[in-house]
Order: sequence, then C-alpha cells, then structure tokens
Amino acid sequence: MAAPSYVFTIAKVADILGEDAAMLEELAIGMEPEDGRLFIVDLDEDTSVTAFTPSGVEYLRQLLADFKALLPPAS
Repeated sequence: MAAPSYVFTIAKVADILGEDAAMLEELAIGMEPEDGRLFIVDLDEDTSVTAFTPSGVEYLRQLLADFKALLPPAS
C-alpha cells in the first residue's frame, strides 16, 4: 500500500461527517498512526492539529457508528 499523499484536518472530517469536532477527537483518542490518525505540528510547536488519512476517516466513521449503536434510542 502506498503512503497517503494527503490528509483531512479534524475540522474537515467533522464537516464531512456532520459531527462535532471535539466529540470526534474524543472518539479518535485511541487511534494510532497505523489507523490513519496523524498530528500536524505548526512552527511554534505549541500548536498541533489532528488529521486523518482517507483510511483514517473510514476508521473513524466506523468508530462513530459503533459509538452511536451503543447510545439509547432518542425519545
């Protein structure tokens, strides 16, 4: 498998999935780089952004589906 040539920021993934970025960040906390979760560090090294490879977005989509399946039905 070739290395990914682009990533999506957490904000973009939240927009794609129609979910809150903070909630997705919590769901993704256990994801490793092998799962498609990466960190982008800015020049000042105090600022970083979570990003996902295309396969990472799919992995996160599955985590989200699994999480929602555990929630009680809405009344």
